[in-house]
Amino acid sequence: MKQVNKAAELTAAVEEAKKQGLEIGLVPTMGALHEGHLSLIERALKENDLVVVSLFVNPIQFNNKEDLEKYPRTIDADLKLIESLIGRTECRAKELLAFTPTVDEMYPDGEPKEVYHFGPVEEVMEGPRRPGHFSGVAVVVRRLFDLAQPKRAYFGEKDYQQIAVIRSLLAQIKYPIELVPCPIVRADDGLALSSRNMRLSPAARQMAPAINATLEQAAEMAEYEEVDDVKEWVLDTLASWHEVNDCADGLRFEPEYFEIVDAITLQPIADWDEAGELGAVGCIAVWLDGVRLIDIVKFQ
Repeated sequence: MKQVNKAAELTAAVEEAKKQGLEIGLVPTMGALHEGHLSLIERALKENDLVVVSLFVNPIQFNNKEDLEKYPRTIDADLKLIESLIGRTECRAKELLAFTPTVDEMYPDGEPKEVYHFGPVEEVMEGPRRPGHFSGVAVVVRRLFDLAQPKRAYFGEKDYQQIAVIRSLLAQIKYPIELVPCPIVRADDGLALSSRNMRLSPAARQMAPAINATLEQAAEMAEYEEVDDVKEWVLDTLASWHEVNDCADGLRFEPEYFEIVDAITLQPIADWDEAGELGAVGCIAVWLDGVRLIDIVKFQ
């Protein structure tokens, strides 16, 4: 593995790879890596000749300065984790690059002026609650696309709405990049792996798996309950969870939203029959112990 922190270094490596006819895979991350990220990198290693993993906490996608300040930064541990993949799995890739730029390196002219809009896809769920977030994501992803020139780019399905936004971005900029959504990786107790999990207190970490457990029950209920009834049950179950379970330190779930949407358009549905051929997806955001957790469940 080779680490580069300058855009020019990455560009040179990519140009050399292109001369050799190599296919490039890109795995954009904000660091604080876990097994979910590693699963993306492993898949990229199996499907490409050169894999670029970016480790960059992108300030312009945070609409909450405190959240940006608290976001974990574990670059040394991240690099060791990436190195641990070498030899862990059979892979096609001949080279693995970790791209670790500074903010000034990514945005040499200061905060970017470009703004992206994604229509109805960004007008639901995360969009209204995190103004400017998806535009900030699009700006950095576009720059990573320009630098790495990948054939394939890998994103985890936990950030389900983000995948729809990146798909829309690719359509807008007309880049022939294959977007590869990858399944959520969960802990043994069902909690979706996330860099934010390390901010949970031990007591909150014990509670957090109830989110996925509730969503799994909702998937079973979908066979005989209406959409609105499932939504209401999920929100009520989590909001009242502390009333029927032992919760340390006054901890409780604070659901921000739970929406059941078409898997492609991300528009809310009122009836199961409204979902397209890929079915419906339930997307949730929940506060616990001052940490905002998101997750999804697929309704087939």
